[in-house]
Amino acid sequence: MTTERAYHHGDLRRAILAAALDVIAAEGPTALSLRDLARRAGVSHAAPAHHFKDRAGLLTAIAVEGYGLLAATLQKAESLRDLGLQYVRFAAAHPAHFQVMFRPELLRPDDPELLAARERTRNQLHTAVEGYSDDPAIGVMAAWSMAHGFATLLLSHNLDGLLDGRDPEEAFLSLTNEMFQSAKNPATG
Repeated sequence: MTTERAYHHGDLRRAILAAALDVIAAEGPTALSLRDLARRAGVSHAAPAHHFKDRAGLLTAIAVEGYGLLAATLQKAESLRDLGLQYVRFAAAHPAHFQVMFRPELLRPDDPELLAARERTRNQLHTAVEGYSDDPAIGVMAAWSMAHGFATLLLSHNLDGLLDGRDPEEAFLSLTNEMFQSAKNPATG
């Protein structure tokens, strides 16, 4: 099946999203061009605009899809620590989505689908933090910062030297053990 035939069967949207994810994974989200994606899909340069209107629309669709994938991944968590681990796993499995989801300057901030997808994910985090912190907002910020920071450093290869061959998931769990232990037994002195 050719790409143009896929388009005639209604698959152009998915083909453009897949091509965009490939470009983002290789070159980052700022390298995207609807014209280039149309060329890759073998369709007219105006065809992607029928589905996404513009680059921000395409990136917003990728973010919405990413939040859906993240929500599905987080549902597997059995504890707050596991929620962080699932977050890191999501980032490692979907690096292109991850790069786009947290770049509001690239997205349509008022898109209803994006707002709903973000809210679903935030609700999962709030629910997981309940009972762990006297201040749920601070608890959410702490948990999210730890998982997001680790995932971001991992994907940008800034942890390579520190990991020194260690499995990133095991390292993240060790990090959370260290943090939780420190919270229970603050250092004196």
